[in-house]
Amino acid sequence: MNQQGNTTDNNELKTFLDDTFDTMEKVLDEQGAELRQYEVGQVQFVGRDIARVSGLPNIRAEELVRFSGNFMGLVFNIDPQEIGVVLLDPSENLQVGSEVHRTKRVLDVPVGDALLGRVVDPLGRPLDGLGEVSTVMRFPVERPAPAVMDRAPVTVPLQTGVKVIDALIPIGRGQRELILGDRQTGKTAIAVDTIINQKETGILSIYCAVGKKSADVAKVIAELRDHGVMGSCIVVVATGEDTPGLQFIAPYAATSMGEYFVEQGRDVLIVYDDLTSHARAYREVSLLLRRPPGREAFPGDIFYIHSRLLERSTHMRPELGGGSLTSLPITETEAQDMSSYIPTNLISITDGQIYLSPVLFNKGILPAVDVGKSVSRVGGKTQLSAYRSVAGDLRLSYSQFEELESFSRFGTRLDESTRRTLERGWRVREVLKQGQYKPLRASEQIACLLAVTGGKLDLVPTAGVREVEEHLLKAFNNDLRDLCNRIESGAKLELSDRDLILETIQKAVKPYEVIEDADANN
Repeated sequence: MNQQGNTTDNNELKTFLDDTFDTMEKVLDEQGAELRQYEVGQVQFVGRDIARVSGLPNIRAEELVRFSGNFMGLVFNIDPQEIGVVLLDPSENLQVGSEVHRTKRVLDVPVGDALLGRVVDPLGRPLDGLGEVSTVMRFPVERPAPAVMDRAPVTVPLQTGVKVIDALIPIGRGQRELILGDRQTGKTAIAVDTIINQKETGILSIYCAVGKKSADVAKVIAELRDHGVMGSCIVVVATGEDTPGLQFIAPYAATSMGEYFVEQGRDVLIVYDDLTSHARAYREVSLLLRRPPGREAFPGDIFYIHSRLLERSTHMRPELGGGSLTSLPITETEAQDMSSYIPTNLISITDGQIYLSPVLFNKGILPAVDVGKSVSRVGGKTQLSAYRSVAGDLRLSYSQFEELESFSRFGTRLDESTRRTLERGWRVREVLKQGQYKPLRASEQIACLLAVTGGKLDLVPTAGVREVEEHLLKAFNNDLRDLCNRIESGAKLELSDRDLILETIQKAVKPYEVIEDADANN
């Protein structure tokens, strides 16, 4: 009996002690959480746009921290003794010994319709003098790319309005098409033309400037406003005068802003101008934070920072809204070297590239797209049916013409077949030339290409092809408006439609034809 009583007392004592320990542990956890909430670190070193901080043992990677004076920074390195912070604001007044406060949140940006028509920095702060951006949602700057099973095939074309691209290097919605070339060859011009061409398509556009001059960005914004597309655009700006940290997060912030609309089932086009400057900004902060350098002094994860960015571009499945994010990253080459480090990295990540040649640019062949070095690995499947029937074999024939042209320079006498091939190729080249800020609808491009591939321009002098083209487009739009609408809606180009277009072309071209050898025709 006494033994049973002792057992009961022991059980009660054990229960009491367990409850007491649980209560004490809970109190300690709450006190520890409260203490962690007020964690304050101290700046140990201030460098150019970076700082090293101690006293924040529970800090997390990519957490946002606030310095005294309201400076913002992003946690980049976490070492046993200190953490490396990339500053997002100018650091002239930051001093050693200053306090650093945790924010317990990752870097995020405002998202929503209120951003449309605005010019903001990568943190969502307005740069256009139109007041604060009023949004109710924020997305993290770093977000995981959609899973493979959430993606749908790229099947819908994204028309750039540039004939040589839409005909020979077509782009689809959800594709990643790299634009590369030397300085001042027209890379930004192609991207801006593509944005302008989305005026009536319902596609939203984001222009992300990284490391550009303020004057160059202002010029792009002015062109977007002049052409009436700024209302469906967001411009995210981190100029060369901004900190490298701000330049580094700019593409990710712009992508998060676009992903909001993708989740609403809308189509978005985003231009990264350019990722060469982005890579240099990342190299700068990495070396300042003593990360080990690799090839060309870039850190070893330079491939990863661009792949995790571009992998977020895709076309979503219909049950997930069916939205798409199409990206046009821009990168710069030096002395036409496509095999340098950053361009080769980006070529391997993207779904094709548009290469702009300085040789063609200097010859006045604009846009200076080198068809032989450019490719689209997806877009051919997305071309409109009518477009595919007209431009299907144009790329091959044009490449053969360029090869024949290079060999013909070494010969003095050409046979009749070779001469005709060259004459046709020169006219194709003239038709593919296009002025800046003059994008064409798909139906207009089809009319121009059909005119030259159908031989209707063979009797027009090469120097007069551009003038004939303008006259042809006016006649085409006036006489065949219904057919234009059917072509752009995706209808197949019937044989009767082709004959009707050729007949209209023949009438428009007739006054410009020149018979070179009149005696031979008598």
